[in-house]
Amino acid sequence: MLKIVRCLSLLICLCLMAACQRSTPAALPTATLPAASPTSEPSPTPRPTSAPPTPTLAPTATLRPLNLTPAQPRAPQSVIPVGMDGRLVSGTAGNPWWNDTVFYEIFVRSFYDSDGDGIGDLNGLIEKLDYLNDGDPTTTTDLGITGIWLMPIMKSPSYHGYDVTDYYTVNPEYGTNADFKRLMEEAHKRGIYVIIDLVLNHTSAQHPWFIEAQDPNSERRDWYLWNETGGPGWHRSPNGGYYFGLFWDQMPDLNYNNPAVTAEMLNVTRFWLEEMGVDGFRLDAIKHLIEEGTQTENTPATLRWFETFYDFYKSVNPHAFTVAEVWSPTQTVAKYTGRKVDICFEFDLAEAIKDSAFRGRPAGLMLTQETVIAAYPPGQYATFLANHDQSRTRSSMMNDEQAKIAATLQLTFSGVPFIYYGEEIGMQGAKPDENIRRPMQWTPEGGFSTGTPWRGYHEDYPTRNVAMQNTAPDSILNHYRTLIALRNHHAALRVGEWKPVKTDPLTVYSYIRAVEGEVILVVVNLSGKPIEDYTLELAEGPFTAQMQPAFLMGDGVLSMPPVNARGGFDAYRPVTPLLPYGSLVIQFTP
Repeated sequence: MLKIVRCLSLLICLCLMAACQRSTPAALPTATLPAASPTSEPSPTPRPTSAPPTPTLAPTATLRPLNLTPAQPRAPQSVIPVGMDGRLVSGTAGNPWWNDTVFYEIFVRSFYDSDGDGIGDLNGLIEKLDYLNDGDPTTTTDLGITGIWLMPIMKSPSYHGYDVTDYYTVNPEYGTNADFKRLMEEAHKRGIYVIIDLVLNHTSAQHPWFIEAQDPNSERRDWYLWNETGGPGWHRSPNGGYYFGLFWDQMPDLNYNNPAVTAEMLNVTRFWLEEMGVDGFRLDAIKHLIEEGTQTENTPATLRWFETFYDFYKSVNPHAFTVAEVWSPTQTVAKYTGRKVDICFEFDLAEAIKDSAFRGRPAGLMLTQETVIAAYPPGQYATFLANHDQSRTRSSMMNDEQAKIAATLQLTFSGVPFIYYGEEIGMQGAKPDENIRRPMQWTPEGGFSTGTPWRGYHEDYPTRNVAMQNTAPDSILNHYRTLIALRNHHAALRVGEWKPVKTDPLTVYSYIRAVEGEVILVVVNLSGKPIEDYTLELAEGPFTAQMQPAFLMGDGVLSMPPVNARGGFDAYRPVTPLLPYGSLVIQFTP
């Protein structure tokens, strides 16, 4: 009898287990994501280009009803437009001219070759200026940028140019000083400012100054840093002793404790501002300028030196502009602004934008944006996604749509935007450096040179190039064109106040930009799925009941915001659905 009871008990347990297995849902797959690259790391690892598994979301039974009024269709209004008519911008609402500017970083060697020798040159850049900005407000085929940053163009033995042998002469592979002056003239005709890389920290080991300095009795000896013993950063000189070169033995550091060095580099600065007509400088690796003991970056002496530098270049040209590379966290970078340099690049922000676009969630983006805004004078920082030292943005994303999201988040935020050449078509590339500085992909044949390019194109050039994206409405190129045009046409996107908007779900990210008479709402679907059931909330803001919405980017049937007594809105869904990786930019004006 006992055996029968035990058998019946076992049978009942097995049945219960089977029922539980049928009724318990399978575990959702977990997306394995890479850790965010630290901003202090000079060579961020590119993210995988294949999509991680996406959890299957439970379907929404019903769309949450919101008591919203449909808006009347309305054309957008241009508010304080700049940058399309061939005139140099001058600054909106009391801001400096660079806050009205979208910059484009160019490696001359890789942009366009005019003479078939396989090396890009200044005359080739002049030929392509109309692609960047033709100065004609009636056309929409140009990119619309209003500023150019040229990577090093001074005489140098290296392909990259960051080891200079003559600060007063254009690299002969790129052209002549006269060619550069013609570039300045042609750029200004189109309303384009031009700044150039100025390498202050070091020279080339082949510079005549350093060759002379190797003689212990030379007057140039203390233009560099010397020691009797070696150590990290110290390199043996053929003539005895050790010289300091933080980056490379072919880049000996200048000694700014010597007043003669400061005087000479200030003279170089004056030469390019007065004789060559540049509008300013991008300053390379400035946190390493002056060492103090074993401290090789961000020393008090470096900060004091840049106060002198600032006063000097502003005395030569009060409108001259400097943007500096200080590859450090925001709180350290901010110490260089305010009468040392005009603005610095925001590395923390760049990583936060790319990380959010890749992961499909804002993660720390809002906190980073709030930190950046609090750290600097209004708008006085440079935004970017990638540069010549980092893997290209598209190589850090899973698809073109994520690259577009990153562009939206950059170009609708405050600050001064910089775009690395080729980012606008999604050019790809990861370390080594030569592979992130490849020739521009103009046509299915390449189109950079009639000769053999100094380095080969990325393998996708037959299908990823300017010519093919030019007429494709949904291309990355046309996405960039639209965003730059919006920035040029709307003061709120250039100099407006930024305010985050609370969203549900978190895969939607939103904020407003506002100036007097114009509010712009940005809504981004960071996910690869359409979203119908979402809400936006703004506790207080600049909205009034008289404001009407109009699409600047996106389409659909717009709803009026339910404006509350504090100028915000309590539950708003401007349009539905939000398309996968979709960007909405909506203008509100009276």
